[in-house]
Amino acid sequence: MTEETIQEMSFEIIGYAGNAFSYFYEAVEEMMEENKERAKELYNLGKKELTQAHKVQTDLLISEANGEKVNINVILIHAQDHLMTTIMYERIARQMIRILDKEARL
Repeated sequence: MTEETIQEMSFEIIGYAGNAFSYFYEAVEEMMEENKERAKELYNLGKKELTQAHKVQTDLLISEANGEKVNINVILIHAQDHLMTTIMYERIARQMIRILDKEARL
């Protein structure tokens, strides 16, 4: 795999993961304002972006598993960091939304 391809895929992961993180953050903010439907919509948009980031990551992993050389560089490490952070934040956001939803019903 060329350095250019790895760099392009890394930036795709960064973009998708960054968008997902923003959607999850906004979803929690909307839930805090008791805008449940908007929060759900934003959360679902975040999940779609996160799925896209995962797809690009999976393509990289498959390439390497098939014997193709994937050189690790700082941009790829940065992309993985963004993805891992977003995965963790998605889990936290999901729990926060559930808690805020229960709190609103009290």
